Amino acid sequence: MRLFNPNVFAVILLASALPVWAQGISPSTPPPPPPVEAVPAPKAPPIDPSTPPPPPSADVVAESTSAPAEPVFDPLHAEKSVEVGIFYLKKGNYDAAINRFTDATHYEPKLAKPWRLLGETYEKKHDATHAVESYKKYLEILPGAEDAAKVTKRIAELEEKAGQQVSKRSTN
Repeated sequence: MRLFNPNVFAVILLASALPVWAQGISPSTPPPPPPVEAVPAPKAPPIDPSTPPPPPSADVVAESTSAPAEPVFDPLHAEKSVEVGIFYLKKGNYDAAINRFTDATHYEPKLAKPWRLLGETYEKKHDATHAVESYKKYLEILPGAEDAAKVTKRIAELEEKAGQQVSKRSTN
């Protein structure tokens, strides 16, 4: 059995070529010009490079100086950010880990895990103030956590440690 019949192919080829031939299009004749617009568009005045640009509108200024963007609910990105943050934490790159855990809290603000991990990371960076804030946020989101007693104890130790550091600075 033959799958390809040259006669059928020739008939299909000729049938598809007929419409182009029947239109009578000549490649030597140029296409017609586009239609003319009824009203020409107004021209902008020339720009003088010596004049300063106008000040931004109040809306643009308000947008640029406003608070950070609202949280975006994206659980997939939150989980991925937590995974990458844990990788950085294990490698000892605390700043990168903090950035990723902060991203996770932005993508899913009610997820407790990145807040606890932020506390641990800040603690490893010897930043007791931010560690306490992160641990408190963790307990605020998940008050019945299995490690709530442990985290509460860490908060008390860090606050005591931060208080000692403040008193040392004031006496020096």
